[in-house]
Amino acid sequence: MNFGAAKVTIEGDVDRKLVAEKGAAHHIQVRPEGEAEVAPAPFWQANRHAIPTGIAAVLAVAGQVAAHAGAGRNLVLAVYVLAILVGGYSTARKGLRSLLRLDFDMNVLMTIAVAGAAAIGQWSEGAVVAVLFGVSETLEAYTMDRARRSLRSLMAIAPKAARIRRDGREAEVAVADVRLGDTLLVRPGEKLAMDGVLTSGRSAIDQAAITGESLPVETAPGDEVFAGTVNGHGGLEVQVTRLAEDSTISRVIHLVEEAQAQRAPTQTFVERFARYYTPAVMVLSALIVAVPPVLLAQPWAPWIYRGLSLLVVACPCALVVSTPVTIVAAITNAARNGVLIKGGAHLERAGTLRAMAFDKTGTLTQGRPVVTDVEAVAAGLSASQLLSLAAAVESMSEHPLARAIVGRAASVASDHRAVNFQAIAGRGARATVDGQEIYVGSPTLFAEQGVAPGPAGPLAERWQAEGKTVMLVGSATEVLGAIAVADTARAGSAAALAALRRAGIVHTVMLTGDHAATARSVGRQVGVDEVRAELLPQQKVAAVRELAAQHGAIGMVGDGVNDAPALAAATVGIAMGGAGTDVALETADIALMADDLSKLPFTIKLSRSALAVIKQNIAIALGLKLLAVAAVFPGWLTLWLAIVADMGATVLVTLNGMRLLRMKPER
Repeated sequence: MNFGAAKVTIEGDVDRKLVAEKGAAHHIQVRPEGEAEVAPAPFWQANRHAIPTGIAAVLAVAGQVAAHAGAGRNLVLAVYVLAILVGGYSTARKGLRSLLRLDFDMNVLMTIAVAGAAAIGQWSEGAVVAVLFGVSETLEAYTMDRARRSLRSLMAIAPKAARIRRDGREAEVAVADVRLGDTLLVRPGEKLAMDGVLTSGRSAIDQAAITGESLPVETAPGDEVFAGTVNGHGGLEVQVTRLAEDSTISRVIHLVEEAQAQRAPTQTFVERFARYYTPAVMVLSALIVAVPPVLLAQPWAPWIYRGLSLLVVACPCALVVSTPVTIVAAITNAARNGVLIKGGAHLERAGTLRAMAFDKTGTLTQGRPVVTDVEAVAAGLSASQLLSLAAAVESMSEHPLARAIVGRAASVASDHRAVNFQAIAGRGARATVDGQEIYVGSPTLFAEQGVAPGPAGPLAERWQAEGKTVMLVGSATEVLGAIAVADTARAGSAAALAALRRAGIVHTVMLTGDHAATARSVGRQVGVDEVRAELLPQQKVAAVRELAAQHGAIGMVGDGVNDAPALAAATVGIAMGGAGTDVALETADIALMADDLSKLPFTIKLSRSALAVIKQNIAIALGLKLLAVAAVFPGWLTLWLAIVADMGATVLVTLNGMRLLRMKPER
């Protein structure tokens, strides 16, 4: 049973007709997973709690009016009995069924209380209890359905139909009929129906539904796009790479549902506590009813009434619902903002984190090299001329450093053309540019050629001390200049780390296999407290365990692939860029769907808030119960006041938990 998603998973040989009949007997619409939504429920079924409760409330008020107007006793009694039957029928039916299984749930307690009130002649009290419990169930059903609608709104993100081109013909088909390799045609302003790769067109695509990214993302041919995102401008053609059931949004919804089904430690404890608490309350109520009349010769009626009041007020529904409603709200809100939390246990643990470890490449940095410095040392040669000369040589190379130079030079006008290109393994490359042989490579390449670095030597040493990779540009006789390349810090990394400190993270550390100088440079840029460099994967795991021993609970943020062992060793493993990445979604406890560290402080704040709300809810549920129980013994607690206290506690903890749906990331 998945409480959060309102789903039941049945394994084995299933008689679908029988399942549907059983569901209908309990006013539940049944459909197999994957099938289209059934028609909206009829008015009576959609309001099955509210309508009988409303009728019972009218009858209870009519009984009070009739009694005060001096109507006959039998008429008043008949009105109250009718109110009890209408308002309490559903509760009594469920209570009797539970009683036969010796499952003493809240329906059993309410049934006994109403029946007991009638037995001692308190018909008006019995009617009020039946009405108020109906109101409680109606409000609880409404608030929980609102939380579930937040999840169902995710399911409605992707369109149900797609316009495709297949075998040269265009057609609109159901997404279930789209095949891998089909070409998806997307007009401006339309939602993408499938995951795929953009093959034609450019656009700014709103990916907020998947990644939580607030600004549209510029996309070009070759970029991956996702179902449920919105095309901004220009017509697009997308080659379908995933079927509807395998799309990123489908996997996110499935994982969110699974996450809501997983019980958090607090929830497990509360449910175990309630299993013993309810029978204990029933025994205590029986003692309150029996002991004073038997041992102290007290009259029976007042003590039966007090015992029934205790049964009502001690009902554990507020306590039981206090944790799951909070977890459902937090996990659903996180998913809507591009953060996938894969269970209540991970949500609770994230709220206890004191330290955070980060991988460097692709997490704190862009994950790709860019040109940071260009300086010419030859007379009459400008930096832009040096860059265009180097780009002419590197235009024939696929090396990441070469791509960085070519990318930087794209904005520089140049008519240089290179021929006779040759890659020099581990050193660089050379080619003939405008009749002159030009080398681009490491200082070692030029040293091996017997070419002195000249003024470029001190430049190279300074840049290398800053953690940058240096490439010299020159001929067979002289060095013309130097270019520095580095994997630069993400624009939002420093701000994200500052926000983490405000959220309560006391220590941040970078764990990387990169050189110490490079790691220290990036560490200074982003503001981590500690840098540990030149680590092998097993050394990262050891570092995570050591930090956990020091700080109690530590999160590890990585790309979900190379850092899988360290992610597993941490208290909470957090993967970057879960959108479209199977490994990131599977390996981590939490996945940030976009490559956006700014969602990390939001996740920590949401988790801490969820922990605080769970504690508040338990305190509210138990505190109100204790106050009401204390009022039983002097006889201050009436049956209707007991149900108001119980109803109030249930509604209060439900609304308190649902506050988490309104939390937003910092902008």
